[in-house]
Amino acid sequence: MKKKAWQFIDHEGTFRWDAAADMRSLYFPLCNSAGLMSSITPDLHGDIRSSFNSFLIEPVSRIGLSNSKVSRNFWIHINPNKIWSATGVSKDSQLQQKDICSFKAGLLWQSVNRRNPRIGLASEILSFIPASGEPVEIMQVTLTNISAKPIRYTAIGAIPIFARSAHNLFDHRHVTSLLQRITLQKFGLTVKPTLLFDEAGHKINTTTYFVLGIDHSGQGPQYIYPTQAEYSGDSGDLEAPEVIYQNRLPSRKLISQGQEGMGALRFRRSALKPKEFHSYIILLGINDNSLKIPKLLAKFNSPAKVTAAFTATKKFWTGLSSEISLSCAQPDQENWFRWVSIQPTLRKIFGCSYLPDFDYGKGGRGWRDLWQDALSLIIKDPQDARETLINNFSGVRIDGSNATIIGSKPGEFIADRNNISRVWMDHGVWPLLTINLYINQTGDLNILLTPISYFRDHQLHRSSLRDQQWTPEKGKQLKTQFGQIYEGSLLEHILVQTLVQFFNVGAHNCIRLENADWNDGLDMAGQHGESVAFSCMYAANLKTLCALLSRINPQEIVILKELKLLLDTLNQPVAYDNPQEKQALLKRYFAAVSPEVSGDKITLSIAGIIADLTKKAEFLGQHIRANEWLKEGFFNGYYDNKLQRVEGRKNGIVRMTLTGQTFPILSGVANDEQIRQIIKSVNTNLRDKKHGGLRLNTDFEAEQPDLGRAFSFVYGEKENGAFFNHMQIMYAYGLYARGYAQEGFRVLNTIFRMAADSTTSKIHPGLPEYFNNEGRGMYSYLTGSASWYVLTTLTQVFGVNVEYGNLLIEPKLVREQFASSKQISINAIFAEKRIEVIYTNPRRKEYGQYAIQNITLNAKTIAADINQLRYLIGRADFLAAAGQKRNTINVLLD
Repeated sequence: MKKKAWQFIDHEGTFRWDAAADMRSLYFPLCNSAGLMSSITPDLHGDIRSSFNSFLIEPVSRIGLSNSKVSRNFWIHINPNKIWSATGVSKDSQLQQKDICSFKAGLLWQSVNRRNPRIGLASEILSFIPASGEPVEIMQVTLTNISAKPIRYTAIGAIPIFARSAHNLFDHRHVTSLLQRITLQKFGLTVKPTLLFDEAGHKINTTTYFVLGIDHSGQGPQYIYPTQAEYSGDSGDLEAPEVIYQNRLPSRKLISQGQEGMGALRFRRSALKPKEFHSYIILLGINDNSLKIPKLLAKFNSPAKVTAAFTATKKFWTGLSSEISLSCAQPDQENWFRWVSIQPTLRKIFGCSYLPDFDYGKGGRGWRDLWQDALSLIIKDPQDARETLINNFSGVRIDGSNATIIGSKPGEFIADRNNISRVWMDHGVWPLLTINLYINQTGDLNILLTPISYFRDHQLHRSSLRDQQWTPEKGKQLKTQFGQIYEGSLLEHILVQTLVQFFNVGAHNCIRLENADWNDGLDMAGQHGESVAFSCMYAANLKTLCALLSRINPQEIVILKELKLLLDTLNQPVAYDNPQEKQALLKRYFAAVSPEVSGDKITLSIAGIIADLTKKAEFLGQHIRANEWLKEGFFNGYYDNKLQRVEGRKNGIVRMTLTGQTFPILSGVANDEQIRQIIKSVNTNLRDKKHGGLRLNTDFEAEQPDLGRAFSFVYGEKENGAFFNHMQIMYAYGLYARGYAQEGFRVLNTIFRMAADSTTSKIHPGLPEYFNNEGRGMYSYLTGSASWYVLTTLTQVFGVNVEYGNLLIEPKLVREQFASSKQISINAIFAEKRIEVIYTNPRRKEYGQYAIQNITLNAKTIAADINQLRYLIGRADFLAAAGQKRNTINVLLD
């Protein structure tokens, strides 16, 4: 029997899912912009941290959610025979099974209700992190007497305190407990380790962890059990602690220092009359010494103050989810889209780690994440993104590669993960895609001329050479031969990233795969592998550069002298069909810019640069169409380390990747006849008959040690044939962009249906990184798929786009989207003003059969009887007619 699915209960993304309480590995994110991050389950397992080195509660993985005894708990002791966990975590399984549980959650808060008739109590536990920025998770427990008699009880909040780095989960666990210093306070306790333990160099610790509690009368706990040893006892554990089951008061003789901390707060014995309720507040936080605990207590020390903080938090996240929102006569999809629209913000806060499903190590985001997450942030607030975008370019190296890990501060970069020198060949694609979106949103071409430094470390020549003379003390900025920090324009950085890759080819004259491309699992073809897929994207970027350059004034630009080597048609042309010549030119460039640059600059005409880039783009596109199109009706996407073509029919098996088809479409390399054949091949070979989703690849039925680790995963998981949403959405984006809206809609709608089928996906509302063979959503919340879903929905599906600062209306809505209403709309932001674009399709015509007839702005006609597929509203015209708050644009389709 299937568990009942979640159901939305309002128009702000709030949902109810009673079956959630039975799913031990289901988790929920809590966070705020100050950097406190939590994972929490319906029974309050999960962890709390502010960084990889600062965990309040012990770090936990998905499997740990089911197996660990560490949780936030709240005990009720009535008498020796009536001991109840209000969170449902207790050794007394027979008693807890009598709990009647319901679960409700909204945008970054959850509420769990339990009723136990035998105990005579009901509990409601509300959990959230205030959007106002305090580094504290609030746990408010409300107890209600549901019996006919008064109940006397003792309440005990119980939070195990880890108080150190995730490293110490297995590395020096006991030794680091000896560093713990516990201080009892009136409302709870603090734990402050003396050192950050690291054998490479110990550091003085400045972080304090705290658990505080306030009872229904505003008082602190009567007793505190400060260590896990005292709390659990020799014969007990966290699910059956001796102090609870033996009703034991804390001992004055036990040593509390140098032990595992415990935020066990025993409140004064109290009584509840029938239908009466009491509220308790537990505050769990991490203090970097900028927070004064008395000030924190004063802000959250009563139910009224917690309610005010909760209301403000809901308002913040609801407002964020409203910046781009739908009204499509399908309430479930509208609400689900709210959750997707906040996911880029979640990844900005959490990075790629810090939730139980994620195994990307020590936190932070990667280079690709940085740029793709910015896509949705730009369409919400492009002006706010400007400085961030500029700072991001300082991570680019002069050899066209880049730092791969993003620090917590703007413009802070780390060379690589775990001191492994690696280069991803697709990294040069994303900055131009993102900056082009920004320029279109704002018309701010001048950003391209902004000077910024280059990243410098020990890696040279795209990590093929190591500079033994370089040390971090020399600084992480590229210098000239005279020791001065060198700066080049953003445009110069983009030229470096793009031109280097044009020449960085393998034996088949496609760009080298290096340590991987977008698919991180293709990481074992570093010597001879090639990525045809992203060769397409570099061809597209060359064209995009030409379009941007054609709009720049004046018609000359200043660039680093050495870069002219790569603009070979302006210097000494090489034969583009000869990989060896291209490789030799690249080596000359690397030698010219290593270990320092000259610092000399030259002035070049934009017309000459455009001619050079155009020639390169045309060659690359023609080369791929002529050499990588397969008789099976799709493109080859890769070459492996044995110089073998990866895709096609081999030994009777069709080998095909979705990536290899997505980027020829998205880039414009594939022609219309090829797109039609690709669609047919994708639906035949990659579309799953049961779930309807598109798999990332067919089953190669063998490991691929000359291509990548992905094929060592079981088929249907992660990068080996899962329903990988990121690539599905980019495929849909490409289809819409090329005019195949019906096929694009089919892809997006299938993703929504798979996510919304929570009995199968087994996740809260939102977009996971992928669905596995069973259709279960994996790696919830922290995925670049969300940015692409929002971008595709706004700019391609609803056709609300911006072209060099002007509003472009170009809908690609299909008949099915008007099935239940002749009118649908989307809310967005343009020119720093809120807009609602309403499409009316009175005869429910299919895409391709209708055109724009009339457009009104705030009830004023701005276009009538135009019969066009797209219409550009000038920015100045829009601002002249716009109001201060919401602006309504009505578009008639017929």
